[in-house]
Amino acid sequence: MSKAPLPETFDHHVCRIPFDGPGEALPAKDIVGSKAHNLMRMARQGLPVPPGFVLSTAVCRDYLEHGPASLASLDAVVGRELGRLGTLTGRYFGDARRPLLVSVRSGAAVSMPGMMETVLNIGLCETTLRGFLRTTGNPRLVQDCRVRLVQQYGEVVHDIAPNRFQEALAAQISGSRSGEIGDLSSRGLRQLAEMFEDIFEVDTGKSFPQDPATQLRAAIEAVLQSWSSERAQSYRRLNDIPESLGTAITIQAMAFGNLGPTSGAGVGFTRNPSSGNNELYVDYLPNAQGEDVVAGRRAALGIDELERRTPDAYRELLAARNLLEREFHDMMDFEFTVEEGHLLMLQARPGKRTPLAALRIARDLVHDEIASPPEALAMLERIDLDKIEEFELRADTSLSPIAQGTPAGIGIAVGTVVFEPDRAAHIKRNGGEVILFRQTAETKDISALAEASALVTAEGARTSHAAVVARQLGKPCIVGCAGLTIDASGRHGKLGAHTLNEGDVISIDGTSGNIYQGRIEVISARPVALLDEVQSWRAAASAPAATKRKRNGAIVGGPERRRS
Repeated sequence: MSKAPLPETFDHHVCRIPFDGPGEALPAKDIVGSKAHNLMRMARQGLPVPPGFVLSTAVCRDYLEHGPASLASLDAVVGRELGRLGTLTGRYFGDARRPLLVSVRSGAAVSMPGMMETVLNIGLCETTLRGFLRTTGNPRLVQDCRVRLVQQYGEVVHDIAPNRFQEALAAQISGSRSGEIGDLSSRGLRQLAEMFEDIFEVDTGKSFPQDPATQLRAAIEAVLQSWSSERAQSYRRLNDIPESLGTAITIQAMAFGNLGPTSGAGVGFTRNPSSGNNELYVDYLPNAQGEDVVAGRRAALGIDELERRTPDAYRELLAARNLLEREFHDMMDFEFTVEEGHLLMLQARPGKRTPLAALRIARDLVHDEIASPPEALAMLERIDLDKIEEFELRADTSLSPIAQGTPAGIGIAVGTVVFEPDRAAHIKRNGGEVILFRQTAETKDISALAEASALVTAEGARTSHAAVVARQLGKPCIVGCAGLTIDASGRHGKLGAHTLNEGDVISIDGTSGNIYQGRIEVISARPVALLDEVQSWRAAASAPAATKRKRNGAIVGGPERRRS
C-alpha cells in the first residue's frame, strides 16, 4: 500500500483552547484527543483553563508514516499560534523581557494515564532567564523551573536514565543539609541546574539547547514517539485501544504551582475511586508542579492541607467538582494548579476506579440525578458484575501488621513477594499470586502490574499514574510505605525491621494500608443491594415500550437526569 502524501500545511490540524470555532460543536475527540476536547468543554463552562492550542491526531499519524519529514511545515503554524498566546497572556515565546513558557502534553482520543510523555517549562534558556526573573521577582522559581526543564527534557527527549539526575539531586541535598528538593535555596537550585546540564552534556555529547524553538520542536517529536513506546503499547493491548488512533499534542501556557507556599499542584477525583464513596479525593503538593504528584516519586498531602493553605482555591475546587460531574455525567479525575491562591484546571477525564467503586458510583450518580440509568449502565459495560465481591482479612485482633502505607486501591491480596517487574510473570507462571514491591509507582511497570495481584511502593501518592492504573485493573495498591527499602540485587528488601525475600508470602489490606507477614484467610461477600439495583435498570431498559407507564410526563424506570 502506498503512503499517504505529506501535508502541505498544518492549518487544518490546529485547534485552539478555549475553542473559538463557530456554533456549539467542538472538535471530536478522535481529532484533538480527549484531553483537549475536555479542556474545551471546561473552558466553555467558565472553569479557569490556561490558553493553548492542539496539534491534531492526524499530525501523529503522518509522523508515524513519514517520520520527521512530515513536520517540515509545522514551524510556521506553531509560530503563529505562539504569537496568539503572547497576545492573550502578555508574554511571548523566546522573548528576553517577558518570556512565555509552555507545556507540551500528549492526548489520545482514549485516555491513557501516564503512558505517554509530557515536557514542562519549554522556552527557558539563557536568553529568557533574566526576563523570567524580572517578571516574577522570584529567583527560586526561575532556578526550580530550570532544573525541571533540563531533567524532563533529558529524560523524555534524549532518554537519559532518571537515576542520573536522582543521584545528583541526592548529592546536592546531602551537601546542602536539606531534607528534600523543596528545601533547596535558589542558589542550591542553580548549582543543581548546572549539575544537570553537565549530566546532559556528558550523556548526549552536546550542550543543553538554548533555542526555545529547538526545545519545542524536540519536545513535540518526543511526545509523538511516545505513542509507540513499550508501555503505551502494553496499555493499549490491555484496554483494546486501536494502534491507528494516534495522539494529539496539547501546547499550553505554563501554570506555575511552584511560586511559593500559596501555590501548588494537585490531582483529584470527584468521588473516591477506591471505595466509590461520595467524597472529594485529592492529593496536593504545595510549591510544586503537576508531574510531582503523578510521577510517583513524592508523597502528597490531602484536601485538608489545600484548604488550610489556600481557602479560596479550595472553595473554587469544590464548585468545580460539582460542575464537572454535571457537565460530564460521570465521576471525574482532574489535575489542577494553584498559582498564588488562584485555581487553574489542567485536565479532566472520567476517573479510573475499582469495579466495586464503579458499581457504587453508578448507583449514586443515578440517585443524585447526575446520570440516567442508561448512562450508568454504560459505565459498567466493561465490568464483570458477577465477579464483584467485597473482601477482608480474617486477621486475629492480636496480629500486628509489619508495616502500613497509604491505601490507593482497596481490596485484599495474599501472595509471594517480587521486587523485579521482569520476575513477576515468571513466578506467576510457576504457580501462586504475586505482590509487586517497588520503590516508586512507575507506569513502565504496567505489564508486570497486569500479572501481579497487588502493588506496594515505598514512595508516591494515591493519584500517581501507576496507582490509577492499578485501580482500573482492580488491583489492591498501597503507596508511601515508609521503611520499605529494596536491595540492589532485586531479590531482597526490608520493611522496617522485617527482612523480605523474593518468594516470601505476605497478606495486604488495601482498605487499611496494613501489610501482614504470612498467609491470612480471606473472607468475601457480594454487594447484593447494589447489584439488585443495576438489575432493575436492565429490566426496565429491556421491557417492551408499551408496558412502560408514564407519570407526569416521565417514563418510570429511573429518575430523570436534571440538566444543569
